[in-house]
Amino acid sequence: MNVQRGRLRVPTTEFGAYREAYPFRRRKKMDAKALAEKFAAGTSVQQLTSPTPLQGANHVFRIWREHGTVIFKAYGTDSRLRREMHALDALPDVPGMPVVMERGVDEAIHWAMFEDGGKWNIQSLPENPGIAEKSGEILAQLHRAEPAAFSNLARGIDQEWIAVDLRSTLRRLERYRGRLGVPAELVSAAQAVPAPYAGNPVVSHTNPVAKKFVVDDAGAVTLITWEWATLAPPEWDLSRTTWSVGLHTGPLAASAVMAGYGRTFEPSQLDRWIVYHAAQALVHLAERQLSAKPADVPANLVPEFNRAVLGAIGE
Repeated sequence: MNVQRGRLRVPTTEFGAYREAYPFRRRKKMDAKALAEKFAAGTSVQQLTSPTPLQGANHVFRIWREHGTVIFKAYGTDSRLRREMHALDALPDVPGMPVVMERGVDEAIHWAMFEDGGKWNIQSLPENPGIAEKSGEILAQLHRAEPAAFSNLARGIDQEWIAVDLRSTLRRLERYRGRLGVPAELVSAAQAVPAPYAGNPVVSHTNPVAKKFVVDDAGAVTLITWEWATLAPPEWDLSRTTWSVGLHTGPLAASAVMAGYGRTFEPSQLDRWIVYHAAQALVHLAERQLSAKPADVPANLVPEFNRAVLGAIGE
């Protein structure tokens, strides 16, 4: 058997010697940071995501230019870019959406350049009910968007889906609880929590946590990271934001989210949603970080999971 390289044919028994004599020269693949520096053309670059993220994760940078800053996002996969661009293209009239300046592919890296929505986010700022109220207003406008213009899904995430996925999530949490430092009795109590009420699916972000609402110096708010947008119950987004804002900033800001949205939760219903969101966060941590241990779990996550379980069952 022979191996062909260009016009030269060499026996496989001699292939090793051939490679030593004529080594193949492969151009080193450019990484996301190098590509960001290429676009910066000598100006400053600030990495906003972890320099060693999980496989398939995005890399985000702030680039300084003559007339201000821009955000450069290198996607972990091309599907992430497609999903986010689809959401942004389909929702042009929703306030607080990121503004895309350009997009492309370089060195097999799929990327997009955005206007810089701000150097702050709701999580990094002191409790600010006025800013939090704007996040609720953005969600309300999003949920009024026409579903048919966004997705051709016949159903989306509905009450039945939520009930099934809650049980599945808690079963997976039971498997990982030892690594995460979650007591067995807490998982058992969570399994007795009824599924939260879920309304008819609407266009939803699905992960609008406090740090996804970026804020500029003038107080304008932009909701970023639209790769997982889909049709889901409005309660999903509203509970996720209310919980995250309250957890990271304070109760006044959490109430302001609901005021901006124009709706409140009955406390036990909100806690049922928090049980679901907290269980998802714990499972996600265990499945994305195979070496995860209790020290890797955010300090307030398990106590908050415990509090929500007690609130959901009326204790």
